[in-house]
Amino acid sequence: MRQFFLLSFVFLAGITVFSQSNTNPLLTSDREAQQKWVDSVYNAMTLKERIGQLYMVQVMSNQDSKSKNALIKLIRDHHIGGIIYSNGGPLRQAELNNEMQHLSKTPLLIGMDAEWGLSMRLDSTYAFPWNMTLGAIKDNKLVEKAGQQIGEHCKRLGVHFNFAPVVDINTNPNNPIIGNRSFGEDRDNVTEKASAFMKGMQGAGVMANAKHFPGHGDTEQDSHHTLPTINFSEKRIDSIELYPYKKLIKEGLSSVMVAHLNVPSLEPRDGYPSSLSKHIVTGILKEKLGFKGLIFTDALTMKGAADFSETGDIDLAAFKAGNDVMLMSEDVGIGVSKILEAINKGEVSAIRLEHSVKKILQAKYKVGLNNYEPIGLYNLHEDLNRLEDDLLYEDLIENSITVVKNKDELIPFRQLETKHIAYVELGDDSGSAFFKELKKYTKIHEITSDNFDELTKKLQPYNTLVIGLHRSNDNPWKGYKFKDEELEWIYEISKTHNVVLDIFVKPYALLDLKNLADIESIVVSYQNSEIAQQKSAQLIFGAIPSKGFLPVSTGPFFNVGDGIENTAINRLSYGLPEQVGINSKKLKKIDSIANVAVQGKMTPGIQLLVARKGKVIYNKNFGKHTYEGKERVTSDDLYDVASLTKIIATLPLLMELEEQGLVSLDNKLPEILPEYEGSNKANITIKQMLSHYARLRPWEPFYYKTLDSVTKRPSDKYYSKERSSKFNIEVTKDLFLRSDYQDSIQEIIKESELLNRLRYRYSDFPYYILKKFIEHHYDRTLDELVQNHFYESLGANNTMYNPYYKISSKKIIPTEIDDYYRFQKVHGFVHDMGAAMQNGVGGHAGVFSNSNDVAKIMQMFLQKGFYGGKRYFKTETMNKFNTCYYCEKDNRRGIGFDKPQLGDEGPTCGCISMTSFGHSGFTGTYAWADPEEEIVYVFLANRTYPKAGKNLLLKENIRTEIQRLIYEAIED
Repeated sequence: MRQFFLLSFVFLAGITVFSQSNTNPLLTSDREAQQKWVDSVYNAMTLKERIGQLYMVQVMSNQDSKSKNALIKLIRDHHIGGIIYSNGGPLRQAELNNEMQHLSKTPLLIGMDAEWGLSMRLDSTYAFPWNMTLGAIKDNKLVEKAGQQIGEHCKRLGVHFNFAPVVDINTNPNNPIIGNRSFGEDRDNVTEKASAFMKGMQGAGVMANAKHFPGHGDTEQDSHHTLPTINFSEKRIDSIELYPYKKLIKEGLSSVMVAHLNVPSLEPRDGYPSSLSKHIVTGILKEKLGFKGLIFTDALTMKGAADFSETGDIDLAAFKAGNDVMLMSEDVGIGVSKILEAINKGEVSAIRLEHSVKKILQAKYKVGLNNYEPIGLYNLHEDLNRLEDDLLYEDLIENSITVVKNKDELIPFRQLETKHIAYVELGDDSGSAFFKELKKYTKIHEITSDNFDELTKKLQPYNTLVIGLHRSNDNPWKGYKFKDEELEWIYEISKTHNVVLDIFVKPYALLDLKNLADIESIVVSYQNSEIAQQKSAQLIFGAIPSKGFLPVSTGPFFNVGDGIENTAINRLSYGLPEQVGINSKKLKKIDSIANVAVQGKMTPGIQLLVARKGKVIYNKNFGKHTYEGKERVTSDDLYDVASLTKIIATLPLLMELEEQGLVSLDNKLPEILPEYEGSNKANITIKQMLSHYARLRPWEPFYYKTLDSVTKRPSDKYYSKERSSKFNIEVTKDLFLRSDYQDSIQEIIKESELLNRLRYRYSDFPYYILKKFIEHHYDRTLDELVQNHFYESLGANNTMYNPYYKISSKKIIPTEIDDYYRFQKVHGFVHDMGAAMQNGVGGHAGVFSNSNDVAKIMQMFLQKGFYGGKRYFKTETMNKFNTCYYCEKDNRRGIGFDKPQLGDEGPTCGCISMTSFGHSGFTGTYAWADPEEEIVYVFLANRTYPKAGKNLLLKENIRTEIQRLIYEAIED
């Protein structure tokens, strides 16, 4: 016996000398206090209690009473050292944990498998991206942040050890158990990512665990079900599999989990699990690598170990091999008895037991169990599902998505006017979030069919296809491969179309592709989460750049490290307020004002959008189409934007002409329309007119002269209920105005009296005049021109004149129940009477749109005429039109654009920069852009329904009060 203890002492002393280069990661800064606590607790224990500390048992918080009683017995009778929690929920786990800690004489060390967060085991908790996704990120600071926030979640739930990160180098694509849990196949990238993750997590006060030693990455077997074999030389294992451990140990790794593997080059006994091998655990991990932290076995119930020997013998063998903690023993009572018997027989020394138990107690002290406090239950769910987690998740996904092929730079999509795009969904999971996000950028149709011939026929009208492979995102072990039928369809479809193939699975799916010649672009999005789908769609349209690189090789076509970097092309992206310096809680106050407007019957419904720095951060809908109806407002509903038409239709067309030198702001009206020569408007310039500083009358009720003088209804002289060549202007459903009346409108404007004095006075007349000029210049109608010049290339496919003829009325918001002119519900036809009398196409009114499309146009203005990789006009042009030329005359207006008030009252909150610009509309609409704060704000409503009457939105300052809240939410 004495000789055995002496040999053990020499052996342990040898380890100490060998390992001096690596400090003990379990020691604290107050080492003396720690040692005092450890010694006092250890000395107060019986031998059996000390052995009990070696055990960490599996517990599920959704367990039944029988299992709970068994756990209580383990704590009371066998004095277990810790618990590894598995399935359940956070509140149940916290309550159970508090109860068990109270029962335990020595505080319990709590562990969990939370590789991608607590959601690996618990419901109602946060799921961060899998390691394979993190492996595609270049910025390791983001990975460190992921480790930190996972650590914060663990700590909040009373978890001391997270069995992460996985440091297995996944060099085998067919690995059934690691795969997505690995950072990849490159040892350096895996090591860098694991190091960053570890630093983040341990910085949050939760101990890390590198697994599965000595390396589970290159196997096609699962140690849960069998004993996998690693058939590599010791040299190869040392240079590849052990590489991450060497670095992490030097950087303060707290613990290691030893896998159940058959490694012939490291353990000569055939079929002997690495977890039970003294040469591997003690000889390599502790002596060669100098590791002084805690050593856990992998679960001893796994077949890779459990099939090896009798119950209890495995525990003893694992302890003899050098492990400190026996994880999930098949029978703790028998295991404790076997170790106790071995100590009594002298097979295991008391020093050996003391060595492990004191390490466990050091760990307990380091995580604060010397001053144990129960887990607080208040706000637990909110603390485990935080805004900062959403922010990080978006950053991680955005930085991981990888473009591996991009022939002819097909993506990001440009020249949208030339593309007819269809989306085809493959796989067994939903791609609805992807499709919905794609549709924010342009017109896209989803094409579905179970029959290939039918599918190809349906795809004929399209020249560009986005194909998404969507498989389950529930866990990293879910299927990821293409079906044979899907591959055949891809090969055939890509022969006749430009194809973007986007896979929302691990990159090994690309191994199934045998021919890539006809596929122009391939994107790897790694996961099928909603955020991954949204960010991938944004990347395809150039709203965000592509930054990721492949963490693994995928056959002959793509190698580890491949990734094409594309820059963004200044399209709107979509994200969270804090990403652009806005406080989301403060911004949410907007909801209450919008709800007040709807509930106060100031408008039946609202679309509301806020963007900052090119990112849409608020996009919500309120109310219904009508007060009496059931249809809720949705994002793709179209509103009559009224006078916003001035700046989103007529004005950009004029800006083009001015930039081309075909017209000047100093041109007088006769220079663009000769019939104004000799009129009282002959000396009015375009600049004066568009600054509303030309003595023009505000408006003219043109329709009134077409009503019967007695009935006050549309006169038969001017209207017909049937279309004909004479009556060809449909002002509302089944009511047609005389075709020649548009000339009469122009004549009335030309001959109208001027106001008595020159001062700022808003007028619609300039836009009637400019409409005639622009249409004559191009010999095309205004609606055709603005579609061709702007809307199609901007992807503003929900912006149009006369939607009644183009889309379902269910997607059009009605504007009024007209009892003075058309005598019916105005629905799908322009509300403005003058625009209606021009076949629905006015220079001052007539456009229908949604908030998302209006935001695109305003963002284009904000970006000085640039959007989506296309320059629509020069910076100087935008600056010229966004200038107040008559401010000294108490006129705030720019050229076409409205500007902030010069005094106390005006169109804005008064809290906005003077470089800002925008416009409002009679139906309740409002759009404003601020170059200094890079904010776009869009408010669409139908306050005129059912009656135009009083403008309560204006009276109650609803739109400008919302604007004020937006600015108060800025926290740069």
